[in-house]
Amino acid sequence: MGPRTRRFIAAIGAVGFLAFYVWAVIAIGDRLPDSVWLDMVFYGVAGIAWGIPLLPLLSWAEGPKK
Repeated sequence: MGPRTRRFIAAIGAVGFLAFYVWAVIAIGDRLPDSVWLDMVFYGVAGIAWGIPLLPLLSWAEGPKK
């Protein structure tokens, strides 16, 4: 598989994952108790954590190491 195809598939996968991730974070955030501090911590962690699951996808998109 060529590098352009890999990157295209990874881009589609990343957009799909992020759409699901945003939906899940909002759904979970709506069920949390009303607390400003809890919201700050939850959305702060959720705002950083989205990148961790995408790392393997992005590594795959770059292709095998030479």
